[in-house]
Formats: sequence, C-alpha cells, structure tokens
Amino acid sequence: MEAADRGDARDLDVLRLLYQGLDDATVARRLGVSHRTVQRRVQRIMTDLGVSGRFALGAKAQELGLIFGMNQSAN
Repeated sequence: MEAADRGDARDLDVLRLLYQGLDDATVARRLGVSHRTVQRRVQRIMTDLGVSGRFALGAKAQELGLIFGMNQSAN
C-alpha cells in the first residue's frame, strides 16, 4: 500500500487514539467529531488496510509504521 493510500492525518489520529485504548465515543470527543464519523473512519481504514477486526487493524497499522508502540519514539 502506497503512503498516499494510507489515509489522511485525521485517520492517523484515530488510529493512535484507538491504539491508546480509547473507545470510539472518546476518540470522537477528543477529535471534535461525531461518534458515527469515527465508526465510519475505522471501518474505512480497516477496508483500506485489508483487515477484518480492530485487533488486526492495530497490528497492521503498527506493521506499516502508522503507529508506534507506547514505549517507542517516532525517531
């Protein structure tokens, strides 16, 4: 998957907040969007990355370098 196909900065924000263990409603409040918007983004990201569950989404996102482990730095 090309970098340009990986979504926008808001998608990365959603991924990072989910990776921190937040639920959709909390992610929505943090980002100032609706709960349904977060659900739709998550579903679209899962489709784009070819995964069928949230656990797989986190694993794939980490594998692709879209999120970093809680103890890793972005450097």
